[in-house]
Amino acid sequence: MEPKLSFSAKPFMFLSIILCGFCWVPSAQATPRTGLFDGNSVGNSISRPLTIEDVVGRVDAGGVLILSELHGNPIHIERQIEALNALSKTGRCTVSVGLEFLSWVHQAEVDDFFNGKLAEADFLKAVEWGSDPFSNYRTQALIPQTTGGTLIGINAPRSLTSAISKLGVDGISSEQAALLPPNFSLGSAAYRERFDEIMGGHVPVTAIDRYFAAQSAWDDTMAWQIESFLKSHPGHCLAVVVGDFHASWGGGLPDRLRARSVSNVVVVSQIESSDFARDDELSAQLGPHPRYGIRADAIWISDVTTRVPVGP
Repeated sequence: MEPKLSFSAKPFMFLSIILCGFCWVPSAQATPRTGLFDGNSVGNSISRPLTIEDVVGRVDAGGVLILSELHGNPIHIERQIEALNALSKTGRCTVSVGLEFLSWVHQAEVDDFFNGKLAEADFLKAVEWGSDPFSNYRTQALIPQTTGGTLIGINAPRSLTSAISKLGVDGISSEQAALLPPNFSLGSAAYRERFDEIMGGHVPVTAIDRYFAAQSAWDDTMAWQIESFLKSHPGHCLAVVVGDFHASWGGGLPDRLRARSVSNVVVVSQIESSDFARDDELSAQLGPHPRYGIRADAIWISDVTTRVPVGP
């Protein structure tokens, strides 16, 4: 699950797991429990399988490949690396990487680490790295060294999201407000519904507006930083590693990117089938949803219970 309710830590992990109790019954079908599928096909009787080459082939220069994850899932981490390598091989763009775990205010330290001028331990301390092991993301972070790309921090400073969750947008200082994206906007009504569903019981009703504002600042900041990077690096495409709640069903990061006129956005939502014992429960998570539509352009289903261990 994705950190804690405080926003003073990294993204709260339970937002990644999408255990929302969607109240609709999917049609009966043989639900795939592992594999990569077209997000437009999973609600039909036959799900259309894809290769990762099919997916990354949709990304052009100036585009974004969103690779979601359930934080700590080893298969999701492996598949991110597979996707990044496949994107690099297309030659369609210079591949750079953006990590949700890094704030844009620490870009100087990110640059120094990426360019070999700052030791990893010093880098992690400087950027206030959270509880997830950096070893899970080291390869993804450094792949751009082989592509001519770079690594960027895209998230809001934790001090900002923490202040918003406690005080609301109207209660933060002018210095903190200056860190918000230009034309900052809250997430959509549908995104708010999903947020309320997953946060129910975890946050007092009196605080939910503030927490959603902090969540929206999180998404909109990432979109702003991605947009700014691509404008200044027109030959690049950006692969973004982010928790699944921000990526799936379109209401978080994808929605904010399109609001900022980033149109070539390809979303890969990763889901863990072993979290759902029954096929109908898993099928409900795959979509399409009658209100939210498709979950993602591609859905990568894994099953850690069937994973073959590699090495000792």
